[in-house]
Amino acid sequence: MNPLNNTKLQTSMKVKSLTCLLAAVSFTAFAGAPASKTPTPVQPAVEENPLSFFDGKLVFDVQERIRFEYRENNFDFNSKIKSVTDDSWWLQRARIGMKLAPTDWFTFYVQGQSSFELDSDRPNTPGALGSEGDDAIDLRQAYIKLGKKDFNVTIGRQLLSYGDERLVGSFDWNNFGRSFDAVKVHYGTDKWSLEGFASSVVVINKDKFNESDLFDGNNTGRGQIFSGLYFSTTLVPVQVTDLYAFELHEEGKAGDTDFVTLGTRMKGDAKKLKGFDYETEMAVQFGTVKGKDLNAFAGHWGTGYNWLDCAMKPRIGVEYNYATGDSNAKDGKVGTFQNLFPTNHLFYGYMDAFSWQNIHNPAITFSLQPTKKLSVKLDYHFFWAADTHDSWYRANGVTAVRPINANANSYEGSEVDLTLKYKATKNLTLQTGYSHFFAGSYLKDTGAHSDADFAYAMATLEF
Repeated sequence: MNPLNNTKLQTSMKVKSLTCLLAAVSFTAFAGAPASKTPTPVQPAVEENPLSFFDGKLVFDVQERIRFEYRENNFDFNSKIKSVTDDSWWLQRARIGMKLAPTDWFTFYVQGQSSFELDSDRPNTPGALGSEGDDAIDLRQAYIKLGKKDFNVTIGRQLLSYGDERLVGSFDWNNFGRSFDAVKVHYGTDKWSLEGFASSVVVINKDKFNESDLFDGNNTGRGQIFSGLYFSTTLVPVQVTDLYAFELHEEGKAGDTDFVTLGTRMKGDAKKLKGFDYETEMAVQFGTVKGKDLNAFAGHWGTGYNWLDCAMKPRIGVEYNYATGDSNAKDGKVGTFQNLFPTNHLFYGYMDAFSWQNIHNPAITFSLQPTKKLSVKLDYHFFWAADTHDSWYRANGVTAVRPINANANSYEGSEVDLTLKYKATKNLTLQTGYSHFFAGSYLKDTGAHSDADFAYAMATLEF
């Protein structure tokens, strides 16, 4: 080898190693997480599933999850008042499922669930004063799946999850999660897939069997039908490209809701882009909401860099989320983006104070894996109302933080989230986090404006 080339190669390797080390050390210093050397990976022995029988034709699954939560001023942003929501409590959830697959073209699956909120002063009714509530024992999933991998039909109570779950997801952070009574058809290959579905969301009722509107689950007669088409492809080699169309129909005394959501999602692969990644999702909506004309838009744009050759896998990223609000509640039109059935906990701050509605949300994110089993993530979000003539919507997309005040400053505040996740064993995952919300001018202009805190610790055991 040419001595000059050899010297250049060694210098390049040293610079690369130094850059990796600086990125990891800088992050750990900022996040407060200790840096440690990742041990040489050891290939684990192949483990058999103890709950699988008859060569996988009969498989059971079990999950037990318990989470401790502490919240202060999360709902009223008022430290002078001690409300029932300024408290700590435990959330417990147990699931047990059974899959029966006697052939490669027929699968039957059923899953039961039991959920409780313990040691809480909040009502045990789901959704009351932000309560998760109780649902002693109920049916989470029950479906049959006919067909093979490339073409199949799933009929019954099931999960619907598309893209990053910004619009349609199983909302697993919630103690109940979300499922649908649905018919879903899947067709595709290794490079692309197309799914079509018609569904109605299951409504949690602590005193009765959980039902969807298909069976008049909430007894309001709204007759909800949520349907859609979702196309996903990797034909563009460096990214996943999705196109979708959703339609929501509901009936109501104030007028019918019937609107379409058309969107696209693109997500770049960091391994194919030399460490860089990107993602974008944009959607438009048109139709009617409670008898009023709807025209709305939402978008998400983000990019980041991954140090792929670093043992601690550091990543830094920036993103921006936007969704329209309504500029005039009396003009017979709706400009508020409708967030559908998302998993908002993942995207707009872990305190669940925001949804993809009436929002400007730039954010910066850091992540690191100090050891093979431990991951650390630090996010910092900033929030503005897109239009102060509209509400500040919480993660459920319905509850408003304050009454509308069009003259208020649009800056709602900022939130920092620190999350640590530890994979203790194959079956046990431990997770903890802390979040602080810095109250902005919007809160000051509309009433109490105390900062807020949220902390939790969670253990999940599953087989």
